Amino acid sequence: MSDPRQGARSAWGPEGRRAAVSVTFDNLGEAADLERGLWPEDEPLGRHFSVKRTLPRILDMLDELGLQATFFVEGLNAELYPDALLEIANSGHELGYHGWRHEYWPNLSPSNEARVLERGVHKMHEFGVRPRGFRPPGGRLNPSSPELLENLDFTHCSPAGLGIGFLGNLVVLPFEWRLIDAYYYLPRFGGLRKTATGSSEPLSPFRFQETLRSALQGVVRDGGHLTLVFHPFLEEREDRFEIMRRVFEELRDLAEDGLVWCAPHQDVVSWVRERPEAFGNGLQLDSTEA
Repeated sequence: MSDPRQGARSAWGPEGRRAAVSVTFDNLGEAADLERGLWPEDEPLGRHFSVKRTLPRILDMLDELGLQATFFVEGLNAELYPDALLEIANSGHELGYHGWRHEYWPNLSPSNEARVLERGVHKMHEFGVRPRGFRPPGGRLNPSSPELLENLDFTHCSPAGLGIGFLGNLVVLPFEWRLIDAYYYLPRFGGLRKTATGSSEPLSPFRFQETLRSALQGVVRDGGHLTLVFHPFLEEREDRFEIMRRVFEELRDLAEDGLVWCAPHQDVVSWVRERPEAFGNGLQLDSTEA
C-alpha cells in the first residue's frame, strides 16, 4: 500500500524546508446561494459582504503577515466582482477555479462539466486572469474531470483526500475535511462531524484552531505538504476571524524560523513537477460526500 504522505521526507522549496503549507480560500460572493436557490429574488447582486467587507480584511492581513494564498473562486465572480478578482491577483495571490456557480461537481454529466469549466475559464481570461488550478465544489472529481481539465490547460487540482500525486499530467494537492472551517461551522456538515466526533453539532472556533495547530505541528514533525481551507463568508464573525489570524501568525512564525515553506498551490505544483519520482504513488482521494 502506498504511503499517503508520499514526499514527506523531501526538502521543500528553494530553501529546503522540512514541510510545505498552502493557505487556500474557497467561494466568493453569492454564487453558492444562487446555485442552491437560497438567494432572495429581490436582493441585488454584486454587493455581497464576503467580497465587500471580509475579502479586504483578509488581503490586508495576508499582506501584513507576508503570506501568499490560493483563492478558488466561482466564475460568476468574474461578472459580478472583476475588480476584486484583479485585486487578489495583483496582490500576488493565485486565482483558481471553483465552478461557475458552485455547482455540486459529482452531479455534473461530462458535457455539463465541460460547459461549466469552459465558461468560467473564458470569462476569467477576458480580463487577463488564467486559472491553472481547480477545486471541485463538494470535494470530489468525476472520472471525466482529469482529461477535461488538461484540455483547458489546467495544471493542478485540489479535491478531498490525502497525500500528493498525479492524475494524468495534473498534479493533485488534496485537502482534508477536518482542516476546513466549513466542517466546524456549517450545519450541513453535521453528518461528517457525527462520523468523526459522535455529534452533529457545530464546533467552536477554538476547536478549529486546536486542530489546525496540531496539524501544523504534525507536518513540521513528519514532513510533507498541508493544505488549509477557509471561506471568506464564514470568517465575517470576529471570533472566527481572530482564530484565522492566530493560525496565520503561527504559520508565519514557522516560516520565519525556517521550518515551513508557505506557498500557494501553483508554487508547490512547480516544485512537485520537477521531482515526480518523489510523489508518484502518494495519492488517496476521498469519496466522502459533503
